[in-house]
Amino acid sequence: MRDLDELFAGLAKSKFRSQFHLHGKDLDYLGIKGLETVLSHAQDFIGKRLAAAEPRNDGKQTPFRGHPVFVAQHATACCCRGCLEKWHKIPQGRELSVEEQAYVCAVLERWLRIAVAAN
Repeated sequence: MRDLDELFAGLAKSKFRSQFHLHGKDLDYLGIKGLETVLSHAQDFIGKRLAAAEPRNDGKQTPFRGHPVFVAQHATACCCRGCLEKWHKIPQGRELSVEEQAYVCAVLERWLRIAVAAN
């Protein structure tokens, strides 16, 4: 797992990762539900879609839109196990530990807070 300041500096330099922003319905949803609820959704998504050693449809399991967490996952390279390995140094082929799942949620929370502040 990486230092978050180092990670976010790297993400800011990525043309692909830095193209993701919250707009319209995603911002509205976050405003209505609140960050705490959206982060509980993030924990659920990570546990169900990313934590397995070999997630179903890995590389395609995270939609690009439909929930603020999905946007955050792509923006922070927490969208699939390949990206987790490349960007976060979390190896593929084994289940994510509780600590790794908490780390992913912390990454998503930081991005969501930045995204809300930018709007």
